[in-house]
Amino acid sequence: MVDTKSQYLKIKTEIDQAIHGVLDSAAYINGREVQDFAGSLAAYLGVKHVIPCANGTDALQIALMALDLQPGDEVITPSFTYIATTEVVALLRLKPVFVEVDPRTFCMDPESLRKAITPKTRAIVPVHLYGQSAPMEPILAIAGEYGIPVVEDNAQAIGCEYTFSNGTKKKTGTMGTIGTTSFYPSKNLGAYGDGGAIFTNNDVLAGKLKMIANHGQQKRYYHDLVGCNSRLDSVQAAVLNIKLTKLDEYNSARKKAADYYNQAFAAVKQLTVPYVAPCSDHVYHQYTLLLEDIDRDELINHLFTHKIPSVIYYPVPGHRQEMFASFGLPEYRLATTDWLTDRVLSLPVHTEMDEEQLLYITDHVINFINK
Repeated sequence: MVDTKSQYLKIKTEIDQAIHGVLDSAAYINGREVQDFAGSLAAYLGVKHVIPCANGTDALQIALMALDLQPGDEVITPSFTYIATTEVVALLRLKPVFVEVDPRTFCMDPESLRKAITPKTRAIVPVHLYGQSAPMEPILAIAGEYGIPVVEDNAQAIGCEYTFSNGTKKKTGTMGTIGTTSFYPSKNLGAYGDGGAIFTNNDVLAGKLKMIANHGQQKRYYHDLVGCNSRLDSVQAAVLNIKLTKLDEYNSARKKAADYYNQAFAAVKQLTVPYVAPCSDHVYHQYTLLLEDIDRDELINHLFTHKIPSVIYYPVPGHRQEMFASFGLPEYRLATTDWLTDRVLSLPVHTEMDEEQLLYITDHVINFINK
């Protein structure tokens, strides 16, 4: 689904030099590279504070911890997303409240959000799924009406830009109360190991987030908050410093691959190519098709026999996960989410794809449909 090795070989000299710099300094934790990366990423995103951490799941957990939520408080999130989004809700003994997504964008549906708000709602977690922004303007408006903080899950859309109705543009992850992201190797901005970050424009929250990520301490050995140990190591920061300068180039390469797919599949009535909302850019962390009147398992097997990977993101939505059985949740009827779960299929999309590879993949998909 991704080709991280070929991507590395193109920047090998820069990467190797940066990693050797860390090894020579022996500052493996919170070295200069970590601080440099935090500053560079903040400038790129246009946000005041970036707090690096160990991974994207930690970023979400720390963000919710900083909001002083109490066990049983309700957190609204889409069911159609990776489990990490709601896993952290469960870890903190909060109550997940699942809402629908737009069947075209796969992102949180504002009307479903509004209907789900109760006096116990304490946070809203929209997900910028597959590389496209959730509809942040209406989400923020609804949150503002009720005074509810918004935590953006931006693990799949870093570099994506959202346009408000007044023409203002902002990067995903910078519009809510707190934003989070992941630097897992397959992400658009991927490390060579694990990593994550938290964003905010709130000075007080920034200080609290830093403390929580560092054992709840501001001064060493003085622990004012219950925290955790979640750090981005200097080697990963050194890699990310290099790759951040190429993020727009990487996202453009993904868009080019998606454009090829879109043109190839335009006349295939059984396939619906990704919809891009007028208010959002799309950086194609995943290229996800909707299938109609196609045996998805047979298509996956057909592609596999020709050494073409394809993945269902995600086969089991949150409201049907066994892990929430003990939470006393209502019996959810999320028709759109269930409909999408049965129809989505993601094809390879990454920075190193060439026309020969894209032709090979699209030909095999179309040949299967036309057989």
